[in-house]
Amino acid sequence: MTGAAARRTPTAKGAALPESHAMADADPPPSHIKATRADWLDAARDVLVGEGVESVKILTLSTLLGVSRSSFYWYFTNRDDLLAALLDDWQTRNTRSLIAQCALPSRSANDGLINFFRCFIAGGRFDPGLDFAIREWARRDESVRAAIDAADTARLSAVHAIFLRHGFPDPEAEARARIVYFMQIGYHALDLREDMATRLSRVAAYLHGFTGQHSEPPELEGFMADYMAYADIIPR
Repeated sequence: MTGAAARRTPTAKGAALPESHAMADADPPPSHIKATRADWLDAARDVLVGEGVESVKILTLSTLLGVSRSSFYWYFTNRDDLLAALLDDWQTRNTRSLIAQCALPSRSANDGLINFFRCFIAGGRFDPGLDFAIREWARRDESVRAAIDAADTARLSAVHAIFLRHGFPDPEAEARARIVYFMQIGYHALDLREDMATRLSRVAAYLHGFTGQHSEPPELEGFMADYMAYADIIPR
């Protein structure tokens, strides 16, 4: 026998099960396994955000996906492996993407901050619910707490760099970066409910408060167009 079949051994009742949990590194699973690695990760993320890390369990996820628990081991060694993948997914969505966005070319500090704020309106770049679920997890796990601290430091450095690139001296640049970043995180933590017209009406004033500079119309127009497209709003 070759491929996956050669690595499966019968149990006492004749049912074929993985020989070990090391199948996460094995060949692709048989075609009858319908849940992909992304499916398992998506389900785990949903449970993490909705119920907390304690509820991220293989049986729970297999029930949600409608597949057997054994299919889990084609992609992950064990639950800890899945949790590590969740952390990496969070880093990609909420830290690496933010750093890349802040590093984009910008004509002014306001333009650079607009790049930062696009992380929070362009679907999928930054997931606030996931961020707060990870922060809650960190209350119980020191290694996750360390990951949160490292992520906050890296994100702050990325915003700090925007101000430095546009001529703000330290420590002013660092202070402004902290105001911007902590305001944005706090905005989501408070779960503020604003209608879109009110929110957009404040953008220019927010930017002026953050930088002390007035925005150019093209900067604001591009950002607002992106915001309205994301929210599926048709301007009247």
